[in-house]
Amino acid sequence: MTSRGADTDPAGHGAGRVGSFTVLFDEGCPICRTARRWLASRAQLVPLTFVPAGSAEARERFPGLDHAASLRDLTVVADDGAYYVGDAAWLACLWALDGYRATAERFSSPRLLPAARRFIAAASAVREQTRSPGLIQADPADYGDQCDDRCR
Repeated sequence: MTSRGADTDPAGHGAGRVGSFTVLFDEGCPICRTARRWLASRAQLVPLTFVPAGSAEARERFPGLDHAASLRDLTVVADDGAYYVGDAAWLACLWALDGYRATAERFSSPRLLPAARRFIAAASAVREQTRSPGLIQADPADYGDQCDDRCR
């Protein structure tokens, strides 16, 4: 699992260092909304807060973040400012859940990471057909032509 902005890895080496995660998710994507509901319904070892990607709240909380990119790729921001994007973000979410940390660690291993990436890509492949653009609260200029509807 790779991360940007941090030298800790929430899928193995960062245990005990992360206090909370903010998950920036695409509110217009039914897959993302379902994943959000599933994550929120599970017991969490690391508290997860959900904020619509590209929203006014996301821009206010994380002014230095590339908000157009957070609409293309799931983005998770740790309380220490570290952030995870794409497959690293999905694995960070899994790592935060009680009963799923070992699974996240296994999927982040060099042997299983390619399979995890294929699974995430397969789930993302249906996004264009299921997305509901009217539900997003983000600035439309940040979505539209800048998004390829292939969230990772």
